[in-house]
Amino acid sequence: MTNNLRIGFITICSLVAITTVGCSSLKTPATADVAVSKAAVDNAAGAGGAEFAPMEMTSAREKMALANKAMAAKDYKLASDLANQAQADAKLAQSKANSAKAQTAADALQDDIRVLREELNRANK
Repeated sequence: MTNNLRIGFITICSLVAITTVGCSSLKTPATADVAVSKAAVDNAAGAGGAEFAPMEMTSAREKMALANKAMAAKDYKLASDLANQAQADAKLAQSKANSAKAQTAADALQDDIRVLREELNRANK
């Protein structure tokens, strides 16, 4: 009978240890995902995402807030999923901002070229 109790006790301790390690291992990737996603949101904001892609930036910020709440509630799976979605939205916002800035620069360059051609045409007449 004591052997059965000892085996049962060892089994329960093993399960508790495995569960504890399993739960704590979920926290680390979720923490990393949230940190990386926050950096992506900050980068997108710095690139002008709020101006050129306001919907994507709003979505990224809302998902980051929800990811932070999930982390506080220790729902690491949800936090990681929301952080990854926020990162995708932030990258899209940053890409749209970069594209809009490049288009603006290209348009300005085209205008400069047009002005130069007009001046050359006037000078050649």
